[in-house]
Amino acid sequence: MDVKAYLQRIATATFDSDVHSAFVSYAAGMLHDIRSRELFLRMAERSGIDARYSPLSVHGTPRSGEVDAYQFYRTGQFPSTGERMQLYKQVAPMLMYRALDRLALNEDERASIRHVIVTTCTGFYAPGLDFDAMRYLGLDSSVERTMIGFMGCYAAINALKQARHIVRSQPQDSVLVINLEICTLHLQESQNLGEVLSFLVFGDGCAASLISARPQGLELTDFRAISLANTANLITWHIGDQGFDMVLSGQVPLSVGKALHAHKEDLLNDGKVTQWAVHPGGRSVLDAVEEALDLPATALSHSRDILRRFGNMSSATVMFVLQSIMQSSDAGEVGCAMSFGPGLTAETMRFVTMGAQ
Repeated sequence: MDVKAYLQRIATATFDSDVHSAFVSYAAGMLHDIRSRELFLRMAERSGIDARYSPLSVHGTPRSGEVDAYQFYRTGQFPSTGERMQLYKQVAPMLMYRALDRLALNEDERASIRHVIVTTCTGFYAPGLDFDAMRYLGLDSSVERTMIGFMGCYAAINALKQARHIVRSQPQDSVLVINLEICTLHLQESQNLGEVLSFLVFGDGCAASLISARPQGLELTDFRAISLANTANLITWHIGDQGFDMVLSGQVPLSVGKALHAHKEDLLNDGKVTQWAVHPGGRSVLDAVEEALDLPATALSHSRDILRRFGNMSSATVMFVLQSIMQSSDAGEVGCAMSFGPGLTAETMRFVTMGAQ
């Protein structure tokens, strides 16, 4: 018997502090070169982002669970990697618990969870979020745990791929997937415009999902990775002494567009795909995908809306987009999800909607 796997439902959460406008002002002031500052402000206006959330408060008096952003990022005294990881350990479980509460697992669903998969690339500690989730939900200590770390923005697709393998081999088991990123902990004090621009798009968020053999939500049908030759230097993420150091090349949108155009017919699936859950890595990335696949202007509306409301939350972002599609789609629609990250690689997933939840 061919067992099918379903993404039953998704719950999402962010922190309370919207830091986008404050970051634009702060980063512009950090740049000494007037031309760089003016270009940064123009790019901020065109970013397609209205809000990004963080545990770093810009409200003067931090609220419960928040840290004063201007004390954390003090000119000439930016925090060490250890200080950033200390804050990650403090606030990451709080954000995860918020998402788990919203997932609203009942007693039977908790009992059915035999696997927990966590993706993150912005912070690490052990025992980690997998143990925190098990304790918080009261899961059995024999539940199997998998950490998918440092894969970047496409990690959620890989987590869903693993969850599908598990459910198809063990149909009685459910899988809890958690995607959590706190990108705003990794701002660098820099005069390099490209580096400062790379942090213009990133925000924080968490998604918690339940995957099982129960026909509800989205049927996960197949997965495919598309890797691009000679692009390994376009997206890099290294652990440095003063946080995690990112390189996000301006060539990424063009490279993504070329790769997707080469696989256009397969991705469009003879025109059957009507729902697109594209990771909003930035406005230019979405524009490149739209052009490469010759999509109508409304095809990426879910992705553009998530970018506008939350920014790029790395691995959690595509789950926010999928949640939006689940809440508004009709039954039987064929969809394609995709995320982009180091490699340069596009991870893709095809799905079928089971109807709005």
